[in-house]
Formats: sequence, structure tokens, C-alpha cells
Amino acid sequence: MDARATRRVLLRGGAGLSLVALAGCSTDGPSGQESSPRTPSPSPATTSAVPTATPTQTASAPPSPTASAAPDPEVAGTVVDGIPVPWGIAFLPDPSRLAGSHLRTGPTALVGARDTGDLYVVSQGDKQVVGTLDVRSRLDEGGETGLLGLALHPEFATNRLLYAYLSTDEDNRIVQMTFDGSPGKPQPILTGIATSVHHNGGGLAFGKGGLLYASTGDAEDQSTPQDKTSLNGKVLRLTDTGDPAPGNPFGNEVFSYGHRNVEGIRFDEHGRLWASEFGDKGADELNLIRRGKDYGWPYVEGSDGQGGYADPLAQWPVDQCSPSGIAIAAGRAWLGALQGECVWSVVLDGPDAGRKRQYFAGGYGRLRSVAPAPDGSLWVTTSNRDGRADPRPGDDRILRVTL
Repeated sequence: MDARATRRVLLRGGAGLSLVALAGCSTDGPSGQESSPRTPSPSPATTSAVPTATPTQTASAPPSPTASAAPDPEVAGTVVDGIPVPWGIAFLPDPSRLAGSHLRTGPTALVGARDTGDLYVVSQGDKQVVGTLDVRSRLDEGGETGLLGLALHPEFATNRLLYAYLSTDEDNRIVQMTFDGSPGKPQPILTGIATSVHHNGGGLAFGKGGLLYASTGDAEDQSTPQDKTSLNGKVLRLTDTGDPAPGNPFGNEVFSYGHRNVEGIRFDEHGRLWASEFGDKGADELNLIRRGKDYGWPYVEGSDGQGGYADPLAQWPVDQCSPSGIAIAAGRAWLGALQGECVWSVVLDGPDAGRKRQYFAGGYGRLRSVAPAPDGSLWVTTSNRDGRADPRPGDDRILRVTL
């Protein structure tokens, strides 16, 4: 067995908490297919759940003033309810251009419904379907395809360009369209990302230089993450027209590899890219994404210490997390946990880097997307109509969380 291939899984983490909105607990130090049956790891390497010391840290930027402070999040209320499986969220910089804007209060965002392909304009107490994108949903199979990530071009105020990661009958793809109150005709800019019932990725984020980053899953084919010519099991870096970004490590779209299923990616104030990743049997992960690095799947999960793969800053036993969306605020990453039915925060820098806290455990069911709103709050979506939970009255909803 390759000496690097044994991931050491921390069995510490937030245990089950009471159904109290502000439930929170600390866990010491850094430590899915969303919630469906886990798959066996391939030969020759396997995983093992062995308690170990704290893994090597990867974050190195100077700590922000609030990095070690523990924000006290509260669910301030519901933004809207009745959206089935809200997934992508993109806040509009100039909602005054929209029809009926004088009736809207607070931040206004585009929100995609995964399985219907409906695109909503959402503000406090108000939601309106403004268009529908043609997507392939596999809700009847317990699947994870459909309308996934959304992102606005950095120059959206002038060029009105909106990007979406979506599933078709043939593939997952990234499309570009105009949006000025309603979406224009989507134009594919990257096609051929393999699709399957599970592990479809779907994250989108613009970074420095106007480059577009996208996260993909392995589409249930464990041969793809280590194949640098494949688009699957990767974080991709593209120009805004879908070409490979200059300076990519392998001369194609691939920026990092060895991923199982990354649904959430987000930049912090230092320009670092963070990603949430579903594990299999060993560990879910929060990873700092770096150019050309191998994150180990399918050979390892969680930290392998000095074994050679890129270690996560934090990890969880898979029954405590299943991380989907991610936001960065107050020096922490905030992750929506599907199987954990909570929000996790992770300190990113300083002596407490990797320290985790759990909030809202069990109070709202499966929590998926987490997005930072312009007013400093977080929008957190439930995912109780995704075929893996019993919907509650009003599901699904977008919660407004204040720090």
C-alpha cells in the first residue's frame, strides 16, 4: 500500500445537539455524495479511520482582527419560503434596475431552484420567477443534478453577464447569458463535464483577474480525479469566455485535482480559494485550493499528514457534515451541512485556525447553500425537498443569519 494512502480521520467533532436555534459547541483543532450510500474505495489504496494528531495546516495569511473571535450567529428570520431546493445564489449590485424595485427591501439576489431550473429574483419577503433554464433533474432517482451554481461577472454592472453551472441529458456544463430583469438565451462556454446521478459538483466563483473558477465532481467514476486530462473531480480555472486560464499548471482547464465532489467554493479577503468537499467513509473536508495540488481522492480522505497530498484545514466524520455551500465572513468559513443539519464555522487563521463550531443543529433540517449578503448577513438555504428528507411546512426556505 502507498504510504500516503492512509488518511487519518479525526473522530472528534460536534456531537448531536439539541434542537435549539443557537446551539453551538467547540471542537478542538482542525480535524458525500450528499447523504446517500457511500461507495467503496478502489484498490490498490484504501482508507482507514485511525485517530491521529492535528494535521498540517495550510493557511498562512496574517489573521484578520476577527479571526479568533467567535461570532454569535442568530437566525434573524426567513427571507422567503416555498422555493424547492434553492442552490445557487448571486446578489445583484444594482437591483434598482429591476421592475418593482421600489417594493423590495434589503439585499436582492438571483436564486436558482435546482430541480425545476427556475430562476428567482429574491428580496426580503418577496420572490419572483423571472425565467426558467432547461436542466436535467434526477430528483426521482435521489440525484443531485439540475441548476447548480450561479455567478455574476465582475463587470456585471456594465456587461450584465450571468453564469450558471447546470446539468443536461448529456453533460454538466457552464453557460453564459445576459440578465437585465430576465435571463437571455444561455450560451455554453464549457461542455463535456461528465454527469451522473451523484457527484456533479457545481460551484462557481470569480477570482483575481476576472478568472472563473468551477468545481466538479467525479460523476461516480473514481478514475477521473487523478486524470489531469479529465474535467471531473477538479477545480477548474477559466477565462470569462470558457478557455483555459493562462498559467494553469497542466496547460488545460485544470487548476487542482484529486477531488471527490466539491459543491461550494468561495474566495476570502486575502484572495485565497476555499472549498467544501464531500467525503465517502472517512472524512468531509474544508480545503484551501492551491494551484496544481493533488487532494488525494480516491486514495485518501482527510489528512495524511506528511504523506504528500494536500491536507484539509478541517475535517469531519461524514455523518456530522456533508458540506455543500460555503461563505467567508468574520475570519471564518461558514458551511451548510446537509447530513449534519447545521451550519459549521471554521476559523481560518491565527492560533485557532481549524477550530470548528456547530450552529442550528437539527432546527431547520438539511442546510445547503450559504452566501454572504451585502448587508453583512448570511443567507442560508434549507434543502428538505431534495428527496432525502421529509419537507416541513414552508420548505424550502432561505434563512437570514446575522453574526
